[in-house]
Amino acid sequence: MTSTRLPLPIRHITAPPSQWALIHRSASESIRIPVIITSGRRSYHASLMIRGGHTRSCPKKSYELRIKDGHTFHWNAEYEDPSMIRNALSFHFFNQIGVPAPKTRHCQLAVNGQPLGVYLEIEAVSPTFFASRHIPCRAILYAVTDQADFSYRASRGRARSHLPGYELVAGGPAAVRRLDHFIRSINRLQGPTLHNMLRKKLDIGNYLTWLAGAVLTGNYDGFEQNYALYEEARSGKYRIVPWDYEGTWGRNCFGKPCGSGLVSIRGYNKLTRKVLSIPAYRAAYRKLLRRLLRHPFNTVAISSVIERMYRTIRPSVRLDRTRPFSYHEFEKEPSFIRQYIRERRRIILYELKRWL
Repeated sequence: MTSTRLPLPIRHITAPPSQWALIHRSASESIRIPVIITSGRRSYHASLMIRGGHTRSCPKKSYELRIKDGHTFHWNAEYEDPSMIRNALSFHFFNQIGVPAPKTRHCQLAVNGQPLGVYLEIEAVSPTFFASRHIPCRAILYAVTDQADFSYRASRGRARSHLPGYELVAGGPAAVRRLDHFIRSINRLQGPTLHNMLRKKLDIGNYLTWLAGAVLTGNYDGFEQNYALYEEARSGKYRIVPWDYEGTWGRNCFGKPCGSGLVSIRGYNKLTRKVLSIPAYRAAYRKLLRRLLRHPFNTVAISSVIERMYRTIRPSVRLDRTRPFSYHEFEKEPSFIRQYIRERRRIILYELKRWL
């Protein structure tokens, strides 16, 4: 017997038509407009702007919504992902392996009564994100460009800001100074002094698990940008949260197939190289990868998640005319992702044997 799926929830946007037109004429600018959001029987006053990097030029825009109660959400069009689930699947995977990641939910948007199609609603990494998880947090910084690679940079013989790739979300100037000092230390220290500093200032378990998640899902853009760094208030240690993971599971951020061997088993960025230069951490990372390959990074475990997500969105995607991919292409993606997992597992196992 076939089960009946409930339709996706609809987020109704009420916005002045002139201002809605304005933000779309100036899509490269971060112009916020006041809106009212209605979901079910509840309405909220909020502000909304177009978000994203290269996706701002896509015909179907993505949005950031800030509700006055402090919650922030991203409504991603997932315009270049034929499956529409890569972000959602990645964040599910990270939460499963123990790295807090944004909650997601597919929905439909409508503005002033006009449908905009299917979107992925993503919880923003904000103070509310940590409060809802009872994680005490004293600073949050987004890695928004590929300069957020933990490298020391100098210009004309004088130290230049180490934080050009970051956007401060919470914590104030003191958070910037602390991260600046941390980056200086990463690049200056070696051997036992480096090991001692990392032990005191970095949550090694979190970092290695995040690294494994980025490597397994194949997010080439996830090491030098597309993450959030935060300081856990009790320990003072840095931890990391994944962010923007549409370029995964065998496709890049433009939706093009990129193969299963694009991302090195050792990841990228200066901090990763320093962490993996320490034998104890390298051994722990290798052991972690082997454990995750047993479960949950296998086709059986992940296929069940894919099918659950597809059952939820399939009827709405079939009717969505705002997407550049056909429904036939959408239906082929589970097989594409499963093939990526099989190939990725073989590559990781092979590299583990060669990497001593």
